[in-house]
Amino acid sequence: MVRRSAGIDLDPTTATTEPMQPAAPTHSKPLLRRIGNRVFHLLARFCPGATTVRPRLHRLRGVKVGSGVFIGEDVYIDNEYPEAIEIGDGVQISIRALLIAHTRGSGKIIVGRQAFIGPNAVVICGANRVLTIGDGAVVGAGSVVTRSVPAGLYVAPPAPQPLARARIPLPAAETMEEFQSGLEKLGRGRRGG
Repeated sequence: MVRRSAGIDLDPTTATTEPMQPAAPTHSKPLLRRIGNRVFHLLARFCPGATTVRPRLHRLRGVKVGSGVFIGEDVYIDNEYPEAIEIGDGVQISIRALLIAHTRGSGKIIVGRQAFIGPNAVVICGANRVLTIGDGAVVGAGSVVTRSVPAGLYVAPPAPQPLARARIPLPAAETMEEFQSGLEKLGRGRRGG
């Protein structure tokens, strides 16, 4: 079943990025438009109004933003190609998340309805690709997303693993070498204990 999100058709079973037509190069945009995008973007990152002011400022930049969207403080939404980002109704984007729709050219990021992007998550799409965060999907804190996430799926990075016991605290070490010499590698059965 194909659903509509932010004015486009989404296939929630898509689990890979799809090729797309290349976007116009950045330099083809008028300079004043590019400057305006950056001013509105800077304001949107730090102004109050997660459900009012910030979504409006991003719309002025060319981001397609649905209704009832929450955009947290210091969220970075692509500066070069804001028009390549689509955010569906009811989406929540947490503090310091990054949505980057270009790597060596423009791609497209589509965030489906009721999706959640956690704090410090990075969603990045390569040139001429479409990356979709499906309806109701959850991207956990600190995740790095480079492929589409199907609807209703929860993705998160693995938990940090203890590697060594620090016998010399880093702030107390005079040099990095001194700190490293005080690291005691944990044995197989001693991790975290």
